[in-house]
Amino acid sequence: MANFFSLSDCDVIAFDLDHTLCRYNLREASRLIYDSFAEFLVSERGFNNDLLDPTPESWDFCSKGLVLDLEEGNLLKLAGDGAVLRASHGTESLSTEEIFKLYGQKREWKHFKTISEAFARSAKYYFYDNYFDLPGALLCARIVDCLGQNRGPKKYDFWTDVIAAISHNYLSSAFKENSGFYFPAVKSDPGKYVQSCPESVRSWMGKLKAAGKILVLLTSSHSDYCRLLCEQIFGNNFEEMFEIIITNALKPGFFSHFPQQRPFRTLDKDEEHEVLQSLEKPGWYSQGNRTHLCDLLKKMTGKPEPKVVYFGDSMRSDIFSAHHYSNWETVLILEELVEAGVKEEDTEMESLKKKVKYETEEPKALYSASKQWGSLFVDNLSSGSNGVETFVPTWFCTCIRNYSTIAIPSIEAIADLPLDHKFTRFSDSGSLTDGYYPEGPQELRQLKEPVAAD
Repeated sequence: MANFFSLSDCDVIAFDLDHTLCRYNLREASRLIYDSFAEFLVSERGFNNDLLDPTPESWDFCSKGLVLDLEEGNLLKLAGDGAVLRASHGTESLSTEEIFKLYGQKREWKHFKTISEAFARSAKYYFYDNYFDLPGALLCARIVDCLGQNRGPKKYDFWTDVIAAISHNYLSSAFKENSGFYFPAVKSDPGKYVQSCPESVRSWMGKLKAAGKILVLLTSSHSDYCRLLCEQIFGNNFEEMFEIIITNALKPGFFSHFPQQRPFRTLDKDEEHEVLQSLEKPGWYSQGNRTHLCDLLKKMTGKPEPKVVYFGDSMRSDIFSAHHYSNWETVLILEELVEAGVKEEDTEMESLKKKVKYETEEPKALYSASKQWGSLFVDNLSSGSNGVETFVPTWFCTCIRNYSTIAIPSIEAIADLPLDHKFTRFSDSGSLTDGYYPEGPQELRQLKEPVAAD
C-alpha cells in the first residue's frame, strides 16, 4: 500500500454526521446528555439526587479511550497490549499498588482480548470512544461513588438502568413525540448546541462534487434529527449536497457481514416504509447495509471496486467497522489533536486552535487532556518490581494507528488544501506520528526509551 493518501484518488467520499460534519458546542451538548441520563435515573429509577448537577471541575474526568469494568466498578486506561495504565474506582483514582492488587503484577485486564479483536460490547464492560458517550463515563463513575457511600460494597448492577436511560432519551419516536430530556432541548434551541458549518467546508464539499466525487451521508441518527442538524449547519437545501443519504444506519451493524445485514427501507415524512431487496438509485434511505450500498456505488461509478473513504469520529462505530468489514479508507475526526499538537513555535496548530476554540467560563475544554487520566496517546507503565518506567502508546492510540488512514482535528483543518494533497498515512513501517494531520501529538514526538524511576 502506498505511503500516501489523497482524496483525489477516491471515488466516493462518505461522512458520519454527529461530531464529524456536524460539530457540537461540546460543553453545552455534553452537559445536556449527562443531565438527560441523570434526570431519568433519579426520577424514574430512584437513584440518589447526588447524581444531579456535576461541578465544572468534574468534567476533567472525561477522557476518550476509557473502558468501564462493570464487574469491579472501575474505569481503566489501557496500553496497547491491554496492561492497565491508570484506573479509578468510581471517580477515585487507584494507586499503583491497588492496580497490582486487582490486576496482578502484569496489570492484565482479563477481557482485553475480547474487546480488542472486534470492539464488541458486553454486560461486563463498555468502551468510551466519542463525545456522545463521554458524559456516560462521568455518570457511571459517579453512580459507583454513590453506591459506595450510600449502600456499601455491592454488585454493580446499574448498567441495565443506564441502558434504559439511553433508550428513553434516544428512542426512535422521541424526536417526533418531543419526549425524553434530550431532543426537546435541542429542538427548542439548536444553535445553543450545534455550530454552523464554516464556509470553507461548504466550499470544499462543492469542490468534491465538481471533481466528480460521489458524496454520501451515513449516520445512525434518525431522519428527523438528521434533518434538524443539517438544516442548522447547511441550510434548507442540504439534500442537494449528497447523492445518497442514509439515516438510522445502526452502526456498527451497518457494516456487518451476512446474515446479520439489515435491509434498506424507504422513507416518507421521516417514517420508514417499504423494505428494499437492493438499492437501485441514489436517494434518502433508512437502515441498510454496506453490501447493498457498495453494489449501488459500483453501478454509479462503473467500477468493480470503487474506492471509498469514510470520515467519522467513533473508533468502534465508524473507523474500525469501515476498515475491518469494508476495507474502506478511514479518516478519524480527533479534536484532541488541537491541543496535543501545539508547540510554542507551532503557528499552523495555533491558528487551527483559534478556529475550533469554544468560548466558555468552564475550566476545561473536553478535547483537552484530562489531569486525572493524562494523555490520550501515551502514558508511563511501571513494572513495580525494578523501579523501571516505560512510556508506551495507549490502546486508543494503537487503535488509531491500526484502523485509521489518517487522523485530523476537524474537516475544517483540511478544507483549504487542494484535493490532490498527499497525506502521510498510518503504517507499520512509519513513525509513530505519521498519519496525523497537521502533525502528530507532541507526546508521541517526545516518546522516549524506558527510564529508571526515582
